[in-house]
Amino acid sequence: MTDNKLINLINITKSYGDHVVLDNLNLYIRENEFLTLLGPSGCGKTTTLRIIGGFENPDSGQVIFEGKDITNLPPNKRQLNTVFQKYALFSHMTIAENIAFGLKIKKKSKAYIQDKIKYALKLVNLEGYENRMPDSLSGGQQQRIAIARAIVNEPKVLLLDEPLGALDLKLRQDMQYELIRLKNELGITFIYVTHDQEEALTMSDTIVVMNQVYIQQVGTPEQIYNEPKNAFVADFIGDSNIISATFVEDKLVNILGANFPCVDVGFGRNKPVDVVIRPEDIDLVKPEDGIITGRVTSLIFKGVHYEMEVMANGHEWLVHSTDLFPVGSQVGIKVDPFDIHIMNKPESEDEKAVQLEE
Repeated sequence: MTDNKLINLINITKSYGDHVVLDNLNLYIRENEFLTLLGPSGCGKTTTLRIIGGFENPDSGQVIFEGKDITNLPPNKRQLNTVFQKYALFSHMTIAENIAFGLKIKKKSKAYIQDKIKYALKLVNLEGYENRMPDSLSGGQQQRIAIARAIVNEPKVLLLDEPLGALDLKLRQDMQYELIRLKNELGITFIYVTHDQEEALTMSDTIVVMNQVYIQQVGTPEQIYNEPKNAFVADFIGDSNIISATFVEDKLVNILGANFPCVDVGFGRNKPVDVVIRPEDIDLVKPEDGIITGRVTSLIFKGVHYEMEVMANGHEWLVHSTDLFPVGSQVGIKVDPFDIHIMNKPESEDEKAVQLEE
């Protein structure tokens, strides 16, 4: 992946009536990057995608593409193609005619179009489907045709708006791997919108977590998961234990009355903080070997691990472990210092997230 900024969104603001959807958003997207806009419904991720695609105009701000201002350029003049959740295939056309639609508008030759149809169908593993009708295909196959139709136009950027949302779990997982393969083979930039955390973690080079019209954090999947910037990100990306604590001094934090070694520094002395500990990072040990002790209150078998809740020092700890501790067991809790993540407490419930640059 290069460091070239292909798209730069500068101070983008968008409202619908009195409802602010994006507030002074700044974000850049590199060439050949798989960037995912992730967040709950209403956070502004689809609006961001539509502004990039030219389907919406921002109230203020600029969309820069390869150094040129394209803020007011219509969608058909941009080097982008969009795949929506509703595949929008033309039901009265064959698969070949669907794929060729954009090329015919561009007045490409018949030979060129035939080559492109074969190439696109091969890419999405649907060779030989040229003469089929859309309604004879499964949801996953229709989605792949929608992607093939976008690919033949040779866009520099492929915009995908919750494209797997209508598929069942197995098909969705299969398509995730298909999209990763396509991105690697085609060498184009993917901008992907989803509210599915697993999807974002699986496919992305970069994740942009959004909530309440702001960017909460930008980073790699590993950074977003292991180093969340605030409680929203920690809670939204996977399961977390988020606990109010006191930062005693560098490399020491008091959690629920017990001192835990950590690796964080620079939070001051005896300062209130939030602590994030992932369920899989909690070690259950013999009571005498733990920093604190508790009792297992619930147990669920999840296939690859057991999910347990442990009541300790007045808090219900969520624990994932491959070791079984029956309900009622007395256990000790230990956490490796590297697995305790310290965050500043927000000064108020509605404190705005900071716009973050990588």
